[in-house]
Amino acid sequence: MAIVLIAFIIAFSIPFFGTAAVRDLAIRIGFVDIPSARKMHAEPMPLMGGVAIFGGALIAFILIFVIFEVYTLTQPVIGILLGMAITSAVGLIDDRMGGMSAPVKLAGQFIAVAVLIFFGVMIALPVPYWLNIIFTFLWVIVISNATNFLDNMDGACAGIVGVQAAFITLLGALNGQFLVAALAAGVFGSCLGFLRFNFNPARIFMGDAGSLFLGFLMAVLAIEINFPQNSNFVTWMVPLFILGVTLFDLALVTISRLLRGVNPLTTAGKDHTGHRLLDLGFTTRETVLILYLFSGALGMIAIFITQATITQGYVIGGFVVLVCISAISALERRRATQ
Repeated sequence: MAIVLIAFIIAFSIPFFGTAAVRDLAIRIGFVDIPSARKMHAEPMPLMGGVAIFGGALIAFILIFVIFEVYTLTQPVIGILLGMAITSAVGLIDDRMGGMSAPVKLAGQFIAVAVLIFFGVMIALPVPYWLNIIFTFLWVIVISNATNFLDNMDGACAGIVGVQAAFITLLGALNGQFLVAALAAGVFGSCLGFLRFNFNPARIFMGDAGSLFLGFLMAVLAIEINFPQNSNFVTWMVPLFILGVTLFDLALVTISRLLRGVNPLTTAGKDHTGHRLLDLGFTTRETVLILYLFSGALGMIAIFITQATITQGYVIGGFVVLVCISAISALERRRATQ
């Protein structure tokens, strides 16, 4: 259990104390995000925050596995480390280029997932092996990009993922999965430390190097965590609740863009959940805090689901789905009248 706390402290400290240096470097080399009509900032913003987040998590993981020798550096662990490095590198190149083509970006993510599968990290449903491979590719790439979508206002992505990682840390520790808990604690710590510089008003952005990396790790942690004390027929919902805000935002923008007749994957715009809350009159700070609150509420439901009966789980799951459908419908009706 102590190693979970150590992972958190190390991962928190590096971005908390080191992001300022990364920010100065980004300004010196011109690694900045230029304002545009679809973005919320009015001045060029340093865009290497993902380096600080990645560095915090990576150093925490290395210290856990190598220096402290707490866990053996197994093949799955190697696969996770390599996959997260590839994903972050793809994001960093995309940030530097000002946006690479979608096929090239997707190819980089594809390679990262292929590495995961090669080293034995994949979904293991009671279906043919080739289907599990397809499901793993879809899950990791969808969650990675959906998390990337959340990086649309100060503090949104780092805070939401931080809350999600905190719940995986807790659930991993409660279920004796201390490796999963330590990895999640590293994500939690990195996000929390980075928020010192990214909460509104932000002084640096994480960029795709941070958001794709965080999404990749959250997808992997959702695969790895399990609850043997309860039936898989109900606990499969736990990761979906933990990542609920991410999935809701993805559903909202996908449905909204399809209704408008535009490509939901390549079209950017101010139509995310956070933007809708701003339209309702909330400030940026209030908006991200509301999103944190929603993420926390869904995390609490996830904890209950780990102990729920099958009937209880599906009743609660069905209710949450209905609430989400109603929310999307209401938000779309409001957009149509504006």
